[in-house]
Amino acid sequence: MGDKPLEFLSVSQFAERIGVAERSLSKYQLPEPDAVIGDKARRQTRGWLPETVDAWNAKRPGRGNWRNAKR
Repeated sequence: MGDKPLEFLSVSQFAERIGVAERSLSKYQLPEPDAVIGDKARRQTRGWLPETVDAWNAKRPGRGNWRNAKR
C-alpha cells in the first residue's frame, strides 16, 4: 500500500498549467482524459496526467496559428 496514488489535473489545473483562463478551454479540442470519475447519468469529472497536458500543449498551434492546424 505504500505506493503514492496517481494525481490527475482538474480542468482548472489544466488551464493554469497551460496559462489560459478555464473558460477558454471550451474552445480547444482537449486530449482524451486519462481518468474519468463518475458515470454518464451524473456529472463526470475528467482528469489528465501532467505529462498528457504537457505533450498536448507542446503540439497545439500557437496564437494565430489555429487556421494552420490539421483539419
